[in-house]
Amino acid sequence: MDVRASEGYFLGDVGFWLERTPVHEAAQRGETLQLQHLIESGACVNQVTVDSITPLHAASLQGQAQCVQLLLAAGARVEARNIDGSTPLCDACASGSVECVKLLLSHGAKVNPPLYTASPLHEACMSGSSECVRLLIDVGANLEAHDCHFGTPLHVACAREHLDCAKVLLKAEPFIFKEYAFFTRSVLSRG
Repeated sequence: MDVRASEGYFLGDVGFWLERTPVHEAAQRGETLQLQHLIESGACVNQVTVDSITPLHAASLQGQAQCVQLLLAAGARVEARNIDGSTPLCDACASGSVECVKLLLSHGAKVNPPLYTASPLHEACMSGSSECVRLLIDVGANLEAHDCHFGTPLHVACAREHLDCAKVLLKAEPFIFKEYAFFTRSVLSRG
């Protein structure tokens, strides 16, 4: 097995987050002073790991709003996609961080991705963050977005039994969901 510790990665170790930089680490941990110092020292805010994780992904996934703000101000790419097609907005929704979601949207994050992958709305429904669901709907999230693994956001909310999210979706556009009426009535009657 080839080990290259000096280059920051270990080849052949499945599941190990490869080539993480100090910027990734500071962003993930919420170390704003360290992150600011790294940025001022010229560190790249768009460096990607082998699975295409940027520091902005790392901060968003942990709900580190101050780090997200610093990275965006330093030119971090708001629409960067990781190997799974997720954007920092998807990660912020997965963390349930409304503050990070607002920051990313204010910097041009797209609420409806062009790919057939889980959308930010799917991620918010998976995490059970009805507040993120409301925010995404308010800025035009596609309620019928379809992911080949999860179906629609409503499917996700019901499957994960996040009833508050399902209710928000149904109240937003009740006519779109006629075909789900029977399925959701039984799920919603539990909550």
